[in-house]
Amino acid sequence: MTALIGYARVSKADGSQVHDLQRDALAQAGVEVGNIYEDAASGKKEDRPGLAACLKALRCGDTLVVWKLDRLGRDLRHLVNLVDDLTQRHVGLKVLAGEGASIDTSTANGRLVFGIFAALAEFERALIVERTKAGLAAARARGRNGGAPFKMTPTKLRLAQAAMGKPETKVAHLCTELGITRQTLYRFVGPKGELRADGTKLLERSK
Repeated sequence: MTALIGYARVSKADGSQVHDLQRDALAQAGVEVGNIYEDAASGKKEDRPGLAACLKALRCGDTLVVWKLDRLGRDLRHLVNLVDDLTQRHVGLKVLAGEGASIDTSTANGRLVFGIFAALAEFERALIVERTKAGLAAARARGRNGGAPFKMTPTKLRLAQAAMGKPETKVAHLCTELGITRQTLYRFVGPKGELRADGTKLLERSK
């Protein structure tokens, strides 16, 4: 039997923000109270137990319902990857309000809209890679041999995570694109894109 599963998130855990508005919207959309999962944490945080439990509860044919798109993903790429995973599991996504209100991946039109989001994420990645290459070329032209070629940044780390999670990624090519060594890459990211201790520390410092 399929079900509507809701997810709500507020940014502060000190009680100054409450879930009531999102709960009401989810309930009005048909989500039962017992099927609503919640977090009180920044959207950028990796550890969101409510979201983890919500994703685990979803079954084939279910639909994940959120009030607004920014309640769900850390950033555009994370959002696209998350919805791609839901699609592979035959789980739908429905957004009730905000810029993403036309998204309902259980419908053809909703899938089209989200396809545009996916294209924008790929465009964002291409721009970052292009800027990285241009910066390295400029540094080499100034005799710096690529500036600081072994430095990992939060942006490079996010790209490395996304790329390492894909079986077709060639590590040598990725390292060249990001301007880092293989040793630096594996210091921050595991073979399947999982964060290592240094990667977690780097992202925490960037918040």
